[in-house]
Amino acid sequence: MGNSISILFIIFRLALGSFMIYGGIQKFQKPIPEPLEVVEKAQKFTSPGKVNTLQKILYINGAKQTGYFWQVLGVCELLFGLLLIIQGTGFIGALFLLPITLHIFLFHLFLETDEIGELIQTGGLFAINIALVLREKEKWKHLLWIKSI
Repeated sequence: MGNSISILFIIFRLALGSFMIYGGIQKFQKPIPEPLEVVEKAQKFTSPGKVNTLQKILYINGAKQTGYFWQVLGVCELLFGLLLIIQGTGFIGALFLLPITLHIFLFHLFLETDEIGELIQTGGLFAINIALVLREKEKWKHLLWIKSI
């Protein structure tokens, strides 16, 4: 039983790490749109029935328009995904990825409520990330000053 749990957690690390590496690479695949392109695209979704689409467009393109945030997020996804896949650095990769997977899940929860499949997928990735961090609780529980977790 213990061996199969270990294999399951290796699969979790590889799956989450691969997903993050893929997401990080995707951040650099398309050129960043010009501000006027974003405004033109956003104006197409100003009707009341398309508010969710407008919010997504403005949010993602706002991150891209900063000139650094989208790229920093991509680098972090790549780096932390690699750390997660590498044997000795898996815990630190999982720990650093926790706020990123939380953010991705919350993005889908609040801005893509109509995409149930993506919500389940990102919720699953966030749950895997939590499981990976909790598996190593002996390494960090002393930081909480709690005698027993």
